[in-house]
Amino acid sequence: MKYVYLGVILFIILFILIFSIFIVDITNQAVVLEFGKPVRVVKEPGLYFKKPFVQEVIFFEKRILQYDSEPTIVVTKDKKSMILDSFALFKIYDPILFLKTVRNELGAQARLDDIIYSEMRRVVGQYDFDDIVSKKREEVFEEITISSREKAKELGIEISTVRMKRVSVPAENLKKIYDSMTAERQRQAALYRAEGQREAQRIKSEAEKKRVIILSEAYRKAQELKGKGEAEASKILQTALSSDPEFYQFLKTLELYKSTLPGNVLIITPDSELFKYLRKK
Repeated sequence: MKYVYLGVILFIILFILIFSIFIVDITNQAVVLEFGKPVRVVKEPGLYFKKPFVQEVIFFEKRILQYDSEPTIVVTKDKKSMILDSFALFKIYDPILFLKTVRNELGAQARLDDIIYSEMRRVVGQYDFDDIVSKKREEVFEEITISSREKAKELGIEISTVRMKRVSVPAENLKKIYDSMTAERQRQAALYRAEGQREAQRIKSEAEKKRVIILSEAYRKAQELKGKGEAEASKILQTALSSDPEFYQFLKTLELYKSTLPGNVLIITPDSELFKYLRKK
């Protein structure tokens, strides 16, 4: 009989011990509840004790979780509809707040869906379509990440990033987008042509200016050289005239014969000075 009592006592102790022990895995964190109210948080892995039958333990993931949204339609600043397929990475940083606000991961997914979708609509509405799909994609989703992170903190959730997996447009908007892109490319081409024409005109004007300067300088130098030549010729003429006036007069007379006699009829008297060197002496 003594062994029976001892066995019963050991069984009761073992039973109580089983309901008093809980193990926290390295990938988990735990919230200890007493009569439904959280009393402590356990984030480090190991073996822990709780009050049997009074306290219960709820486990949450400590690893990074992924939120994968359904493709959603948003409207850009330039009134173009686009379908964004995005995802987010988050973790539970405050298990008690997480438990109070969303209860579990399923509730967290639903609340994140509301937060991220509303922030995506707000931020995307501040950018043009071309910016989102090419130039400013990273900037857009960084802004979405920051604003979503602030709101998610109220749920005990920390969002590390929000990123885009795929972007597409509704079929009915494709033609409008293509027409808009064509018009934009034509506008840029016209701008480039206008800039090219302005540059060509500037180069042409600059070349014309240089041409006028070069011609003016050449004319000035030519006139200067001509003046020097005429002065030199006049000097030589004066020298020749002073050294042999008779010979100079003879040369000038020959020049006169050359310019006037061929093909011309002259009526002059035989004793004219013009025949001075043609008469036999």
